[in-house]
Amino acid sequence: MSKESKEQLKKRLTSIQYAVTQENGTEPPFQNEYYSKEDDGIYVDIISGKPLFSSLDKYDAGCGWPSFTKPIVEEEVIEKEDYSHGMIRTEVRSKEADSHLGHVFNDGPGPNGLRYCINSASLKFIPKSELEKEGYGSYQKLFD
Repeated sequence: MSKESKEQLKKRLTSIQYAVTQENGTEPPFQNEYYSKEDDGIYVDIISGKPLFSSLDKYDAGCGWPSFTKPIVEEEVIEKEDYSHGMIRTEVRSKEADSHLGHVFNDGPGPNGLRYCINSASLKFIPKSELEKEGYGSYQKLFD
């Protein structure tokens, strides 16, 4: 995959998608596309199209952003220390596109106790019914 230039990304993405993924921005809580979405499917990186999260691991953390207990493929998500805004947090980035996705916290449910708090603007949702058509047929098994 050849990496898109900043100019190409600015043309393809909305202003909030660009600000989040390329400038480490954050969209407003409760005012984003996927925080309350409950449909079955997968969430892919808006830049590279790589699968990142599944609706099966999504839950309502009450924070106003989509929250997941784990990525679909751990290796596709990179964690980095983030010291911005006077806090120490763990930033989550997509491996292939190096997009800012959000942050991971250790206050989640499940065996690992993790909460991946992800900006909707960094994601594209692929409904379960369209996985095959969109080229993600191998992920259908998650829902069978």
